[in-house]
Amino acid sequence: MIRFFKITVLICTAALLTGCKAPEKEKPIWENVKLSDLATSSDVNNPEGRPLKTINLDIHIFEMPAEDTNVFNYAQRMLYTKPLQFNDYEAFKANSFSASFGQIQMWNTVANVLRGAGSKHIETVSLLLLDGETSNFTITRLNQEQTIFYISTTGSMEGATVGPGKLALRIKAEKIPGSRGVCNVSAMPVFMPPTHSPIPQLDERAKSNEFLFTSAGFGLKMSPGDFVLLGPEKYIDNQITLGSLFFSMPKPKPTIRMFLLICTRIID
Repeated sequence: MIRFFKITVLICTAALLTGCKAPEKEKPIWENVKLSDLATSSDVNNPEGRPLKTINLDIHIFEMPAEDTNVFNYAQRMLYTKPLQFNDYEAFKANSFSASFGQIQMWNTVANVLRGAGSKHIETVSLLLLDGETSNFTITRLNQEQTIFYISTTGSMEGATVGPGKLALRIKAEKIPGSRGVCNVSAMPVFMPPTHSPIPQLDERAKSNEFLFTSAGFGLKMSPGDFVLLGPEKYIDNQITLGSLFFSMPKPKPTIRMFLLICTRIID
């Protein structure tokens, strides 16, 4: 009996030393996870959690017989030029550039006119522009050095000897402070020599050899659903002027090219 009592005392003493409480139940793992731990990489770069300011533009490319350029001019007159701001309107027209503004509900009427003259949709290119940054939409590639003649803002014919490289339309979009759903969009022809050099100094040197055709630049305010129809004032049957490189295509049958720039979305 005494031995049993001693054994009981020893067991109770051991229990007191090791603790008699049951092991504490672990908390579910998700209780220890903060929402910030689930952030995406873009949230890390944007710590306040606001969406990045972006502008979406679609560029639709059309072609039609050059003999029907007057139909394109008629379609342009169905739209507006007042919202457009030209770097130099007279030089813009002298370079055989023509641009007009419209809204998406007007497009079907204009498209029917162009379609009746044999216009065909060739391609669509979508651009996503960060606020204040530029994107270069390639018009044509120059495989060798050549002189591009253009009308400058002084009204004189000048020549830019460039190439190889590409002729592009440089587009920049900027949000307007204090305004939602609207942005400033500017576009300008530019020659760009080959870049993408792994050596930063050489890449910067190539960019310094760009040539901006400022006399054919324009800008406007755009909201989703707004568009600009850009094309030739007239057909030019050579490939040495700025206007002909942008819009004229010899092909088997002379053809003109038109560009429809549509603002599809703005994220404030």
